Amino acid sequence: MREEPSPTRWCFEDFLAFWDDRFGGKKKDSSEENSNPGSADQTARMTNGSVKRSSDLAIYEQYETQGARTEVRTGAISDRPVPIIQKPLFPPFETAEMRHLAEALSRDIIRGSPDVKWENIKGLENAKRLLKEAVVMPIKYPKYFTGLLSPWKGILLFGPPGTGKTMLAKAVATECKTTFFNISASSIVSKWRGDSEKLVKVLFELARHHAPSTIFLDEIDSIISQRGEARSEHEASRRLKTELLIQMDGLAKTDDLVFVLAATNLPWELDSAMLRRLEKRILVPLPEPEARCAMFEELLPITVENPEISYETLVEKTEGYSGSDIRLVCKEAAMQPLRRLMAVLDASQDQLQEEELPEIGPVKPEDVNVALRNTRPSAHLHAHRYQKFNEDYGSQLLAN
Repeated sequence: MREEPSPTRWCFEDFLAFWDDRFGGKKKDSSEENSNPGSADQTARMTNGSVKRSSDLAIYEQYETQGARTEVRTGAISDRPVPIIQKPLFPPFETAEMRHLAEALSRDIIRGSPDVKWENIKGLENAKRLLKEAVVMPIKYPKYFTGLLSPWKGILLFGPPGTGKTMLAKAVATECKTTFFNISASSIVSKWRGDSEKLVKVLFELARHHAPSTIFLDEIDSIISQRGEARSEHEASRRLKTELLIQMDGLAKTDDLVFVLAATNLPWELDSAMLRRLEKRILVPLPEPEARCAMFEELLPITVENPEISYETLVEKTEGYSGSDIRLVCKEAAMQPLRRLMAVLDASQDQLQEEELPEIGPVKPEDVNVALRNTRPSAHLHAHRYQKFNEDYGSQLLAN
């Protein structure tokens, strides 16, 4: 017995019925439709039991709204508004599996703004200038960035932890009008065989589809360390590294503006092939005295209550501190007046309402000294290794 077609699929009779009804068929009067009781049954048979065919018509409605284009001759006058066709979220993939992987990677696209501007980052002028050259200027002035002056395809930010590498990436996501992919090891590593390489391929296809785009690879040393160093390196890890290198090398063959921004605390563990693809390698050093002074002025501003804080003394005592360490010092100093207030409130037996609670007192110089004794630098041990790597592989931007 011949199997009946599924109600969710189109047969040839369905297409003929739709074509005649939409484009060439003769419309019947309502009187004829009422006088012919078998017309509804006939329509039901032609549409596999679905009279309205709403699910099938949705296919053509989607085509008309997204795919149909209205061409107007030069000088012609048309009252019909030109439809605005939105760019689809995903490029056309070969299989449904690739589209499913693309849906998983789309969760790593930064939708909102991290609200970090270039002015919020103290110091690091060399890194900020190179990032603007790689991302901002090619979008603003595409005329100049062609041929030999094509934009940088990859930049590596390396340096001690807590010096502002991730903040620079947030500033790129905030200031630059690009699609920002925040990628970590968990985004492109899968337990299923072969899925890790597919995720890397889909990632770069998505980036080209949404170009101009920026791919931020945080802690890239966990993804692509040196190949062949350890005998215990798994085959899947090696395939993932190879696919990432192939996709990054293939970026130069397209005209789409796809920029790769990577950050690491261990640059000497990266594979040499990856270092070649990351064209600019910028050292993000420990903050200089001017940057440390600007941080203290922002985090511990001088007010009427605390006019005795000396920024020069703080700058001298925080040599070797990272930006994160300086923030911890300021936070520890601000906690001292709160601790004194908490001691007074705990000793009191009265239960005060929220609007009756007293204000926190000012930060005193002795509070800052206590904070300096309780907070030690955490990123100065390998400073010489970063300097040596910068001399061997780093990129310097010399002023004219």
